[in-house]
Amino acid sequence: MKLNYTIQGQGSPVLLLHPVGSALTFLEPLAELLSQNYQVMSMDLRGHGQSPRLSIEDENLMLLDDFAKDAHETLHHTQFSPCAVVGFSFGGMIAQSLAYLYPQDVSILIPCACPCTLPDANRKISAKRGTDAKQDGMTSVIQATMERWFTPAFRGKNGHLPSQEHLLSAHHGGWVHGWHAISNIDQLSRLPQIKQPTLCIAGEVDASSPPDVVGLIGKGILGAQLKIVKGAPHMLFIEQPQEVADLIHAFLKTHQF
Repeated sequence: MKLNYTIQGQGSPVLLLHPVGSALTFLEPLAELLSQNYQVMSMDLRGHGQSPRLSIEDENLMLLDDFAKDAHETLHHTQFSPCAVVGFSFGGMIAQSLAYLYPQDVSILIPCACPCTLPDANRKISAKRGTDAKQDGMTSVIQATMERWFTPAFRGKNGHLPSQEHLLSAHHGGWVHGWHAISNIDQLSRLPQIKQPTLCIAGEVDASSPPDVVGLIGKGILGAQLKIVKGAPHMLFIEQPQEVADLIHAFLKTHQF
């Protein structure tokens, strides 16, 4: 699987993985900040951006480990690993799989705004987000998604519009497969076997993955830290890219990365 990616900057390698339904373009402000100190790869996951599409009619929907395998193959092909892996939401869930399945790829793990498991009720809700879009298109899920992703103040300034327009215009195979993968997340038992230095980052007002949810990852990985971005929502890297970049940079410096 050849995924689309961009690389910018010089220094130690850092991989950025985006949320479900989005693309590496969403990561550009953060990538620009981090590339001042690191060589940054931003990757379009399968079914997203310019990477190969996924069919919404496919009965064999992808799981998180499948997305992680794609990332591993791309890292191997480009000889970009080992690298620090920073994942947001869906990307953070995939980052956990990558660190567990391919530990040789991941020197430092930074999962952000994501869970490691879900209660049964939340699994049904997650699965429904994919099936709703499959049956009725992205317009059926867009308003609720924007409300989950961004703060009211940010939406009031129309800061959400580029993300909204992307979701409405992009092929939604990645969204359908992605939410199926999310609804089946089960990383909790794997966490004690993840040995890489780990920083978990949560948005203070994230309604999708609040700090206690993200913190559960930190409790499962020995020595992991949790940092909370004040006033930040689920898409914390879009609303507060500088604050997120500063946390990542400080952690990488601590580990002489």
